Amino acid sequence: MPDKPSVLFVCVHNAGRSQMAAAWLTHLAGDRVEVRSAGSAPAERVNPAAVEAMREVGIDMSAEVPKALTVDAVRASDVCITMGCGDTCPVFPGKRYLDWQLDDPAGQGVAAVRPIRDEIRRLVEDLIEEIAPKAAG
Repeated sequence: MPDKPSVLFVCVHNAGRSQMAAAWLTHLAGDRVEVRSAGSAPAERVNPAAVEAMREVGIDMSAEVPKALTVDAVRASDVCITMGCGDTCPVFPGKRYLDWQLDDPAGQGVAAVRPIRDEIRRLVEDLIEEIAPKAAG
């Protein structure tokens, strides 16, 4: 893995799970990891319940916009993490692919999104420990 690994989070609408995962990774890893997110069928806007759930933990996603999944985004990423988008993610040799089984926050209120947010944080913390641990010292 290069000095600065890159991660792409993909879900169908790029409006909930992948946005929260990208926000957590950016928040927790800082500039140690390059972060992207995209959707196979992007929504018009980020899920307001996801925005509110992340705001509760001090992370502002209000300016984020769903983005379309591109071959270039996959090609530029070391790790591609899918979240319920099936086989729509292009597969390239030498990339690492993970599929995180998470409930879909679409149409859910903030109370239902909080456990998804917290599970994503746990998964992101494990990912950081694996691909970009803090230097000892």
